[in-house]
Amino acid sequence: MSTFKKLASLAGQTIIIFLITFVLAEITFRVYQHFNPTFIFYDPSYNRLRGKPGALNYDFHLNSRGFKDVEFKPKKKPNTYRILALGDSFAFGVVPYQYNYLTLLGQQLNSGCCEVEVMNMGIPGTGPQDYLALFVNEGLELRPDMVLVSFFIGNDFTDTMHARKAKPYEYSHVVALIRHVIKIHQNYTGQALFTQATYDDNTPTFTDEAYLDIAKKRSLIYAKWEPFKHALADAVYYLVRIKELCDLSNMALRVVIIPDELQLSPTLQAKVRKALNASSNELDFTLPNRLLREQLRANRIDFSDLLDSFLSASGQMNLYRPNDSHWNIAGNKLAADILTSYISSQLSRRNLTTRMNWKDEEKSRPS
Repeated sequence: MSTFKKLASLAGQTIIIFLITFVLAEITFRVYQHFNPTFIFYDPSYNRLRGKPGALNYDFHLNSRGFKDVEFKPKKKPNTYRILALGDSFAFGVVPYQYNYLTLLGQQLNSGCCEVEVMNMGIPGTGPQDYLALFVNEGLELRPDMVLVSFFIGNDFTDTMHARKAKPYEYSHVVALIRHVIKIHQNYTGQALFTQATYDDNTPTFTDEAYLDIAKKRSLIYAKWEPFKHALADAVYYLVRIKELCDLSNMALRVVIIPDELQLSPTLQAKVRKALNASSNELDFTLPNRLLREQLRANRIDFSDLLDSFLSASGQMNLYRPNDSHWNIAGNKLAADILTSYISSQLSRRNLTTRMNWKDEEKSRPS
């Protein structure tokens, strides 16, 4: 046999072995995904992004539903005001459980006029479409008195636009896994990604280049960008559907609008403008908030926009983790304080109304 034929035969055998290995790996990963959904592989359900029940997150174990909270009790205790919190990685939190703004909110509200229970159902990587699905599938049965939706300006518009759409490489689980591993090594700092036992508020998550790239992509919503109108309409659509369900069940709905660090940091804004070769007039960093507030008012959805408060505080302290669009411990504390004040006033009015109705019932009873 000639050398050429030997090489051709070897190449053919190598290709066959590669294809068999690829197919077997693909089948293995798909079976694994079926029984243990993970964010690495594409799945239209929010379950691919849900935490694994009992998984360790710093010094806290996720509950049996995979949420970063204590166990949920299906039946609400008497005289308890139950708040169901929906959101993405902001609600889930990149800080330890005890520093999360929803954890602090529950503690601070409990020191007020009544017993309050805040149930954190945040799932990283989700958007308004997932919030609605999660509320329908798992939230309604818990019968909350209030639904609190954390809406992150940075990606909740675009998450809605791209929801349920797989990218070409995601159709192969093998390719998706390889791409994920490469992305980790290129974009993340090792300590921030892999250290789960301890938390460091000052360790960067992304490299400088990777974080700037994220900011550049998100900056599209601050431009006069035609598709943003559709993204806004889609996001509001799902919030309105949540409100309709809340109204039917006599539940209050509150939306907290979470600002992106790009809206607060002049330094980051300058870097983004330079990278995009954009003038100061081409990017309006308050535009999404103004348009969203307008739509929420039009649909009679109560909200609290944190942008102005965070802008004021950002001059005195860092509120976000380095090279990370999520709040650090101080940012979570500030958000909890604002929301405590916001919700406490409503709870006080509710208790006053309840007491007035009780007195009216007493007067109307025959002596």
